[in-house]
Amino acid sequence: MPVPATAPPRVLLVEGPDDKHVVIHLCRHIVAISESSILDKGSIGQLLDAVEAEVKAPSREVVGILVDANESLNGRWQAVANRLRKAGITTPGQPDPAGTIIDSSPRVGIWLMPNNQASGELEDFVAEMIPQDDTVWPLSQAYVEGIAADARKFKFGKVLRAKVHSWLAVREEPRKMGSAIGAGDLDVNAADAVRFVTWLRRLFSGS
Repeated sequence: MPVPATAPPRVLLVEGPDDKHVVIHLCRHIVAISESSILDKGSIGQLLDAVEAEVKAPSREVVGILVDANESLNGRWQAVANRLRKAGITTPGQPDPAGTIIDSSPRVGIWLMPNNQASGELEDFVAEMIPQDDTVWPLSQAYVEGIAADARKFKFGKVLRAKVHSWLAVREEPRKMGSAIGAGDLDVNAADAVRFVTWLRRLFSGS
């Protein structure tokens, strides 16, 4: 699908609405990125398919790519790198733990959730922002662990996701991950959150 002529010059591609919501709330004070610059592609497949067109869009200055590593950090890295190579962008051999930024034209950034170093997804990133002294978090973990294997409706490997959403469900107002950031329920000064915000600021500001 062609990129609209009115598309912003600097964009961040994300897999879905939860990713977009988290970025909006986490990066609310980053002047260089606006909500309209965060493009929800709907799925990892659609995001990967859009990479070449987004990179080659007229007047494009910056393309950020935010995806889950899921079960294989290297596999997801290679999937993104292959799409970028088709667009004429040379990628390094492996992701930068601080978030990859490629000094190309346009400038390209890649962040693999949760931290560019381990397999996982958005919920792993959010779990690291739950305050260490939160008394409900251990109870949420114990609840999910206590569900018999044959009674679990979530997929194998998605245990942490279930724990995070169980914790979110018992907030004062049950809310999405991004809203929990806005409400102050999550610690935006957690190490991975600070690294992500720093990466995004560097990517969008060029410094």
